[in-house]
Amino acid sequence: MPRLNIAVDAMGGDDAPQMVIEGVARALKKSDAHFIVFGDEEKLRPYIEREPGLSEAITLVHTPDVITADDKPSQAVRRGRKSSMGLAIQAVKDGEAQVAVSAGNTGALMALSKILLRMVPGIDRPAIATPIPTKTGECLLLDLGANIECSAKNLVQFAVMGAAYARVVFEIDRPTLALLNVGVEELKGHEAVKTAGQVLKETEGLPMNFIGFTEGDGLSGGGIDVIVTDGFTGNVVLKATEGIARMIKHMLEDAFRSNWMSKLGFLLARKGMLVLRNELDPNNHNGGVFLGLGGLVVKSHGGANARGFASALGVAENMAKNDLNSLIMQDLKNFSNTEEENNSGVGTTTQENKK
Repeated sequence: MPRLNIAVDAMGGDDAPQMVIEGVARALKKSDAHFIVFGDEEKLRPYIEREPGLSEAITLVHTPDVITADDKPSQAVRRGRKSSMGLAIQAVKDGEAQVAVSAGNTGALMALSKILLRMVPGIDRPAIATPIPTKTGECLLLDLGANIECSAKNLVQFAVMGAAYARVVFEIDRPTLALLNVGVEELKGHEAVKTAGQVLKETEGLPMNFIGFTEGDGLSGGGIDVIVTDGFTGNVVLKATEGIARMIKHMLEDAFRSNWMSKLGFLLARKGMLVLRNELDPNNHNGGVFLGLGGLVVKSHGGANARGFASALGVAENMAKNDLNSLIMQDLKNFSNTEEENNSGVGTTTQENKK
């Protein structure tokens, strides 16, 4: 079996390139993949040389061009193809790498990915998906901001892609899936959500267990493997969840430092508190995936540390080894065949979309 190549944008992220290089070094300890690292060699060399044996274990491709956090997607498309981000994506397009990873500008990464990689046949729009912690493990949430407004057709396609991701990354044969809504009753929500729910409910043979609608508390309650929503709602939910996690962490730290009895209590509960801190740390759940593109792209959180970036690289390797896009295309084919048999489904245009 040919060796897996992962293309890495070394210049994207708040603490790049140091964080990226340290993340690659961490990932190599557990990975048999080869990393093609794109960036400014003069800036990268000092960090590479700090990691024993790293220089011989990676391929370094020099480019002085960088897409900054302030660059607009349109600017990235016009002049970013020779940047570290653009070349990493181009490597996937050219077949030199099976997946690209970047912690850089999300809008620019999406825009360049769409232009260079196009879309999976049968998918109209890409979706950003990432796992979030729950009481019983993890739940995949999508879309997280790629599409502010979504039709019923988009939501159903997101469901198919999300279920495929859960089968590969979570290793669940038949993941449980729900649509995020303002209530669990079938009459609640706007037309796109209600129509998508009806399509998923009526279509048999899907590689998922569709349980209907869930409210916001279903995100953390556990028992649901994939939750689908539009990009506006998903992005708000993700940022709010991250903010609440940071608030809880700081409140606990302040409480345990308040007096000597609290400090003693922390020592007694230290093991459990470390487990909680680990669960709340976004670096342990890092790696947003651009689903629906003609090639695999993973977005690391811009504020990730080396451990978080290594986590994103692990997600990328898992997806590439399991050929996620082929699985998505097969599921879409099966879905289309079932849709034709049922004479209703994802291809139906709702009255709302006609307006």
